[in-house]
Amino acid sequence: MIKFIDPDHPFYRPFWVRLLIVAFCAVWTAFEFWQGENTWGMIFLAVSAYVGCVLIIFFKPKADVVEETKTDDPV
Repeated sequence: MIKFIDPDHPFYRPFWVRLLIVAFCAVWTAFEFWQGENTWGMIFLAVSAYVGCVLIIFFKPKADVVEETKTDDPV
């Protein structure tokens, strides 16, 4: 299944980045409703809810996998 947002991507690891994305979506939702665009407001409300759930509520970072490097390999 294709994910709308891949929370395992390293870009989403810092909490402030995830919080900024959720805040931007919420502000854009409020802007659409303020302008009287109810359809776009509902669309961005759904996007904001999805992003908030994926990046804040259900976010579980994967442990970093350290790759072992072999020192015996010739260069």
